[in-house]
Amino acid sequence: MIPPVVVREVATAAERRAFVDLAWAANRGDPHWAPPLKSEVRGLLDARKNPWFEHAEAALFLAWRGKQPVGRISAQVDRLVLEHVAPDLGHWGFLEAADPDAAHALLAAAENWLRARGMRRAQGPFSFSYWDEAGLLVQGHDHPPTVMMGHNSPAYAAYVESAGYEGVKDLRTYDLDITIPLRPIVHKLVELSERNPRIRFRQVDKSRFDEEAAIIMGILNDAWARNWGFVPMTPAEIAYVGRKLKPIVFEDLIRIAEYDGEPAAFMITVPDLNELTRDMDGKLLPFGWAKLLWRLRRPQVRAVRVPLMGVLRKYQQSRLASQLTFPLIEFNRRASVERYGATRGEIGWVLDDNEGMKSVAQVTDSRVNKVYRIYERAL
Repeated sequence: MIPPVVVREVATAAERRAFVDLAWAANRGDPHWAPPLKSEVRGLLDARKNPWFEHAEAALFLAWRGKQPVGRISAQVDRLVLEHVAPDLGHWGFLEAADPDAAHALLAAAENWLRARGMRRAQGPFSFSYWDEAGLLVQGHDHPPTVMMGHNSPAYAAYVESAGYEGVKDLRTYDLDITIPLRPIVHKLVELSERNPRIRFRQVDKSRFDEEAAIIMGILNDAWARNWGFVPMTPAEIAYVGRKLKPIVFEDLIRIAEYDGEPAAFMITVPDLNELTRDMDGKLLPFGWAKLLWRLRRPQVRAVRVPLMGVLRKYQQSRLASQLTFPLIEFNRRASVERYGATRGEIGWVLDDNEGMKSVAQVTDSRVNKVYRIYERAL
């Protein structure tokens, strides 16, 4: 007889380790799963390290059959979500489940925790936030995710939908062959921009990293303010993200566009570090640190990812937006191919109603390669 599923809130250090490790048990047989660095996951879950907890609270749950963990989930309430998105909206994330019964029991536990805190809607997955891993992969399971993107079993969508959830927003990533020169119209825009004395493009200066990170995140908070589900980053979160990104920042892959001396747009490109860490199986010790540091000296990768780009809102509906955006894309494309050996790029995620980015994808001959879905259910 198969033991019933029992869900318990994580309460001990051993259970917290089991929560992290369960991702390996759930995905070990998937050739396209990219093991995250366990130290990064543990840091994300640690309220003493992650400044997200300054404005949010969360609970972690494990599903058990006897002594065997068979699933996990988080439930969280973020005060900034309540302020900026909806006053009754709770989130869940980190979902892994061996079967529908485990998934349904975990979702029910997360929902009960959210109800107890006055939430009337449950939405997810967010692990933990809009700025971490967002969405359940529903298209594109046949190839690995790039750095900082999630990957899950194709079965999970059915598990979530059979629990009463409906999709409310799709997040897309776009793939392109970056060895192929972009269309002539892009090169014309680059030439126009370079001749415009009011526009200046520059690489970030890593020696002024904190200052540069604040400039970029300032543009981002303005550029994305009207996006679906947007929650601004706090200064502490900007500093935290900056510390995490600094080891993988390459000055020639992060550029800022200035207009009349004011930072007006930016684009961040990162090598796909999943290619560099896959053989570490999530472990930096005993030799992982040395391997990673050596590989980061001059990383050669097949793919690069553009996780973030933005243009100040006051320029977004003007002709200036194209003169600010497309040169950034072209400069980073060239650097990615010439200096890092990349052959493909991934842009995203991008909201399914972001018409501006859909136009960029069309002009750059990009195609949708993955779709991540946010689900919601009334409580």
